[in-house]
Amino acid sequence: MTGHYTLFSDLNVSRETYGALKAYQLLLEKWTTRINLISKSTREDVWSRHICDSAQVMGLASKHAAHWIDIGSGGGLPGLVVAILAKELNPQLRVTLIESDKRKAVFLRTVVRELQLNAMVQAKRIEAVGPLKADVISARALADLNDLLRLTHPFMSQNTQCLFMKGKNWSKEVKEAEKSWQFQAERFISKTNHEAVILSVRNVTGAPRSK
Repeated sequence: MTGHYTLFSDLNVSRETYGALKAYQLLLEKWTTRINLISKSTREDVWSRHICDSAQVMGLASKHAAHWIDIGSGGGLPGLVVAILAKELNPQLRVTLIESDKRKAVFLRTVVRELQLNAMVQAKRIEAVGPLKADVISARALADLNDLLRLTHPFMSQNTQCLFMKGKNWSKEVKEAEKSWQFQAERFISKTNHEAVILSVRNVTGAPRSK
């Protein structure tokens, strides 16, 4: 019998998808003892702090997205979680994971292979990745909003949606980014940490400045 598991009120998944998420959790916990994939302070609560936290972005993205780019993927949060959920919720979705750390890229490729995900890993610096366009772009705990817009602007098309997972200083980051960019931003309170938000950013225009 196929059961269903509720991650959030708007995100129900099958037993198979739940099992894949748990398999990913086990791999994440195993590998993080060798390479720093998640912080030590959160290793006792990987499911809530990382898996469920990352799953939120799937519920905010277009159900018709065809290409998702996750930058600074690290341990695959949220990119691998998105790829796992997409097998059931949006089978057409292809996920590109960008991670410059070679050891972390090996981990990402291992999960993609073992869980048979529709995803590919670019083991390069974000600035070195060739021309790609995405329907959705995500990042978690990577950089401030101004830098995120600079890094992701080459991947944007007219209808691209950016989903950036931010901490309690998100409002300050928005005000700072508005000095260099024009964009529309919508805030969603995190369901796993009420001090955190997910910023949905669209219609980005401006003059990206390299550092």
